[in-house]
Amino acid sequence: MAKGLSTAEAKAALQSHGFNELLTARPKNVLKIALEVVREPMFLLLISCGLLYMILGDYREGIIMLSTIFLIIFITFYQYRKTEKALDALRNLSSPRALVIRDGKELRISGREVVPGDLLVLNEGDRIPADAFLLESLNLTIDESLLTGESAPVTKLTGAVPDEEKITVFSGTLVVQGNGLAEVTATGNRTAFGKIGVSLAAIQQEETQLQTEMKKLIRNLFLIGAVLSIAIVLLFYFTRGNFLQSLLNGLTAAMAILPEEFPVVLTVFLALGAWRLSRRNVLTRKSSAIETLGSATVLCSDKTGTITLNKMEVTVVYNGKDIYHSDVFSEHHALFYNLIKTASQASNEKPVDPMEIAIGELYDKLYDTGTSGAAFIREYPLSRELMAMTRVMQDPMGESSPYQVYAKGAPETILKMCKLEAATQIQHEKVLKQLAAEGYRVIAVASAEHAPSSLPDEQEQFTFTFIGFVGLTDPVRPEVPQAIKDCYTAGIRVIMITGDYPVTAASIARSIGLAPEGEIISGEELVKMSDEELKVRIGRVTVFARVVPEQKLRIVEALKANNEIVAMTGDGVNDAPALKAAHIGVAMGMKGTDVAREASSLVLLDDNFTSIVAAIRLGRRIFDNLQKAMSYILAIHIPIIGLTLLPSFVSTLPLLLMPLHIVFMELIIDPVCSVAFESEQEEKGIMNRPPRKRDDRFFGSRKILQSFFSGLLLLLMVLFVYFFSIHEGHTEGEVRAIAFSALITGNIILILTNLSKSRTALAVLAEKNTALLIILGSAFIMLQLILFIPGLRKIFSFDFPGMSHFIPSFIGASLVLLILETVKYFKYRRKSKLEKNREGLKVVSGNSV
Repeated sequence: MAKGLSTAEAKAALQSHGFNELLTARPKNVLKIALEVVREPMFLLLISCGLLYMILGDYREGIIMLSTIFLIIFITFYQYRKTEKALDALRNLSSPRALVIRDGKELRISGREVVPGDLLVLNEGDRIPADAFLLESLNLTIDESLLTGESAPVTKLTGAVPDEEKITVFSGTLVVQGNGLAEVTATGNRTAFGKIGVSLAAIQQEETQLQTEMKKLIRNLFLIGAVLSIAIVLLFYFTRGNFLQSLLNGLTAAMAILPEEFPVVLTVFLALGAWRLSRRNVLTRKSSAIETLGSATVLCSDKTGTITLNKMEVTVVYNGKDIYHSDVFSEHHALFYNLIKTASQASNEKPVDPMEIAIGELYDKLYDTGTSGAAFIREYPLSRELMAMTRVMQDPMGESSPYQVYAKGAPETILKMCKLEAATQIQHEKVLKQLAAEGYRVIAVASAEHAPSSLPDEQEQFTFTFIGFVGLTDPVRPEVPQAIKDCYTAGIRVIMITGDYPVTAASIARSIGLAPEGEIISGEELVKMSDEELKVRIGRVTVFARVVPEQKLRIVEALKANNEIVAMTGDGVNDAPALKAAHIGVAMGMKGTDVAREASSLVLLDDNFTSIVAAIRLGRRIFDNLQKAMSYILAIHIPIIGLTLLPSFVSTLPLLLMPLHIVFMELIIDPVCSVAFESEQEEKGIMNRPPRKRDDRFFGSRKILQSFFSGLLLLLMVLFVYFFSIHEGHTEGEVRAIAFSALITGNIILILTNLSKSRTALAVLAEKNTALLIILGSAFIMLQLILFIPGLRKIFSFDFPGMSHFIPSFIGASLVLLILETVKYFKYRRKSKLEKNREGLKVVSGNSV
């Protein structure tokens, strides 16, 4: 036995080369996350206000404001760590163990401890932990699909082989058959996997439209707020004379103008959205993908394991005369016993290959096999030159009994080995074409007898008899056809990407409901196409067949060039560039590689296509609710700004809003936006509308005007109550208490009308949004406590005017509710009418075609 490295040599190599693992992004610490949060202009303003209050000795308000910052940092950090822990768990599950020779002994170690120079012992079913040079091999066949995308296993050879790939085994690939001995040549980022991972750094991901808009809006509001605040400080100082009070009033105005809730709400929405996605088996790697989900226009999906179950099943057999499908297997199993037995005996005793497992399961299910007791004599392995595998067995009861020879492999190879008559060959080939056209993966089976003497050097030297065909399929997940239908209804085009032949791919596409008029492009055609030609044709494509992972990046770039919002699935290392380039990269959690997961935005924990569709649906709901929350924030800031600025311009009017009053408002606004709006149910027909257009702005002028109208209406109502109270002769504290209660009541009305675009405020309340009821109930109770408890009244600078004087507040709020609900009703009715007309036009145009 080879000695391999000594323990001391392995230790020195580990120190020199490092652990055998891919370098990933370093986890962010608390300080880095905190810095990212507080760099936002609005948080800088909050910190400034909090520190100023502390300097002035008003510790209560200072602590309240500074606590808001720590709350947001905690939420952000918690979500980040939750995602990293889930990914670490996936990484640990996928990390292979390795059998190495050290100090002349076989030793099982962690894959991360493998070093260059180690001797790897490779056995069937092993995941290879590093790139290595093959020293010895016996019928060694390796599945390299995670690296190359090619589903057919590759036969590895030793000796004087000119093809370097034949004598090299790669990290992350799987030994399907045979065994071998290899010397490690590269580990970690120096492996073929690692080099692809390093190359990902060159691919730049685009900012989402919401991120871009938010930055612009925050910058503009910050500049406006700064200019107005300075103007108010100067105006207040020249009219009233108290500089510190003028400074505080200026900061109050800045707080009123700047909707500092934006980053809070966005952070919480995305954090809770990630949590909701995790409950649907979708792990969020990049929270920005949640917002992008709702605008996806194209979904490119792998077939194997995503659209299908990734589990081969025998679903049709041909015994040389007749075809039998799986629904009659139990009834007619005696008619193809020899076929299934031969296919089973031609497979490994402990199979790893999915097709061999499927054949073995069917043999055990249909026939009471027991133990055959046949003695294994020899195996002729499958090779690239001869796509067939032959096993020679003998009855152990008699040494003079003939050898039983069982073979299975590519139909063309087996038919050729059987040396059939021309007419018989044509008959079988006709059946083969029929099965292939129906989407089956077909293998042929043959048998022979041989005298118990020396065996031939090559398997084709046996005199084979053709037995039949075995047709296997990777069954489509039963829920996929409905999910694809949902995608089409939602205006999302689905493109299937597979390594199958075009005929097989077309059959699967039909079975899952992909658009029948769509084109199929093969990998060979793709190589010959220019980027411009691909850009034109890709708009009509539904299937890419015989595609290798490297071509996925071209597909993504072509779709992006057509202004599509692209979601792309993948699992292999070579899929990683396409996953990173796509707007929404979706990696497989069960069969995916670490590099693919690191490059992706989302990870499917169950590798299921329907989970992507569920994520898109949830993404639309999150975006809708986020938009409603932001519209509400803009609306509620209109009366806050108006009530803050008015006393600055008219020195005879009593001050209404002080910083503490705005903080109290924030205690309602923040949780309502972050929790109540986020947990609101989806709008009706959310998956019956097209994706929002790429150039649709989150804060379009129409939405801003609608928010401005709602806020202005509430401001006019509060001003009416304010001036009416002054007219009645109330004290400054009483006027402030009455007007503030009107503002809080109107705020509740604004929340109820903004929660849904299609349902009334009463319907929203009836739906029992628990978070909403708790927050609004708490706000109402807090308002009562502030008005009725003398100590709290003093803190808020209120005087109690008597219950009857609050009646105008409730009347005004009711009028605001009536006006806003009437406007919403007519707006929704007009929108529904337009959508019905649009659907009618679709039907007419479809019929005319």
